[in-house]
Amino acid sequence: MEKFLLIAGPCLLESEGLAMEVAEELAQIQSRHGDLRVIFKASVDKANRSSVHSARGVGLDRGLEILDAVRERFSLPITTDFHEPAQAERVAAVCDVVQVPAFLCRQTDMLAAAARTGREVSVKKGQFLSPWDMAGVVEKLRFFGAKTIYQMERGATFGYGQLVVDMRSFQVMRQNGCPVVYDLTHSLQLPAMGNASTGGAREFADTLARAAIGAGIDGFFIETHPDPDRALCDRDCQLPLHTLGERVDRFLELQGAIRKIWPLP
Repeated sequence: MEKFLLIAGPCLLESEGLAMEVAEELAQIQSRHGDLRVIFKASVDKANRSSVHSARGVGLDRGLEILDAVRERFSLPITTDFHEPAQAERVAAVCDVVQVPAFLCRQTDMLAAAARTGREVSVKKGQFLSPWDMAGVVEKLRFFGAKTIYQMERGATFGYGQLVVDMRSFQVMRQNGCPVVYDLTHSLQLPAMGNASTGGAREFADTLARAAIGAGIDGFFIETHPDPDRALCDRDCQLPLHTLGERVDRFLELQGAIRKIWPLP
C-alpha cells in the first residue's frame, strides 16, 4: 500500500453537526500530508450495544444522508459498518469502503454481500479469532470478488473484561497479502462484564500506537470525538479530536523513520 491509511471519526453518528466538525478536522489533517489517505468513519447504527437502552445512532436512512453530505462537503472517502447482508448495497451506494463488524467477521453471507458491492472492504478481526484465522476470512472475501481488503486488528479477549494486542498478529495477517490496519481505540476497550456499557483505558493509546507502528502496520483506525466524556458510545476509548492532528503527525514521523532503518519485506 503506497499511502499510510487513517480511518477516523466518531464511534456513533450522533448528529450532522458532530459529523461535520470531525470531518473538517480530518480534511485539515489530509491537506497536510500527501503520504496519508484519510477515510471518514462513523457508525449510523450500533447494533451490538451492551444495553437495550444504549444509544444506537441516527439510523441507516438519516445516517447515509449525513455521510453523503460529509463526502460532498469535504471530498473525503467514507465508510460505515453494516449488520445485515441486505444493507450492503445501500451502504455501498454512499460509502467508498464497506465495513464488516468484528462480531460478524466469519459470517459468510456478510462477507459475500460486502465483496459483491464492488467497493473496498474493511473487516474487523473478531476478538475471538486468532490472527491465523483471518486467512479464511480473506479467502471468503476474495472468493466472492473483493479486490481491496483491509484487515483490522482490534485485540483478542483475555479472560473477562480485557483485550490484549498480540504484536505478532500484524506480521501473521500480512501474509494474507492485504493491508493490516490497527484499530487502536477499540483495542482499548474494557468489555462490559455485566455492566450497561463498555469501559476503556485511553491512557494506553500512545503506547500501543508506537508498538504497532514498530510492528509494521499499514494504517490506523481511530475513533475520535470533540468531547469524549460526553460521547454516546465508547466514551472511555475515543481520543479527543483536538489531539488527533498532533498524534497523526507523530505517528507518520515515527513510521517514516522506522521504514528507513528497518524496511518491511
